[in-house]
Amino acid sequence: MDFKQFKWTREPKSFTIEEGTIQITTEPHTDLWQRTYYHFRNDNAPAFQMETEEKYFSFIVKTDFAQSHHRFDQCGIVMYLDSENWIKASVEYETEQFQHLGSVVTNHGYSDWATTEIGLEEKVMWYRFSRREDDYCIECSRDGERFEQMRVCHMHEGGGKIRFGIYACSPEDSSFTASFSDFALTECAWKAHDGQQPD
Repeated sequence: MDFKQFKWTREPKSFTIEEGTIQITTEPHTDLWQRTYYHFRNDNAPAFQMETEEKYFSFIVKTDFAQSHHRFDQCGIVMYLDSENWIKASVEYETEQFQHLGSVVTNHGYSDWATTEIGLEEKVMWYRFSRREDDYCIECSRDGERFEQMRVCHMHEGGGKIRFGIYACSPEDSSFTASFSDFALTECAWKAHDGQQPD
């Protein structure tokens, strides 16, 4: 992919871009979250995104988070439209026993959080982010070949021009370097539904 098509939303103080790999060193107390349950709003994580009006596509990237070590350290994919409308998916460090593989969808200023526990030994994860008009699918893969569905969602403000890409952050008093590689933009791998017909 041509990284010249990408732009920063909140450029981090420390990052490198070379030979198809991007590294972001997170800053403490950076995050994305809106209201739900915690009743706070965090909107300061850096995102590196490209813009498109294409209605059907898939975006794939490999993330390496071997350096994560503190609660909520995270890196993954993002579709950040504005502070109140966005999607993210990542692995978040939790404790010395486990991590959370999960995703957050934020519509009109309210976030949700869907997670599952995975082993601490996992330090690499691929993601595939697919769009079909204003509906989206997030998948993950341990090997870059076999992808498993994480969630399907609708974005109320996601029907027109969007921005999507990568992000990394450390919500607490921490910092680590996240690595992103194997970027690919393909035809939509999320096929049209074959089953019950629309109403």
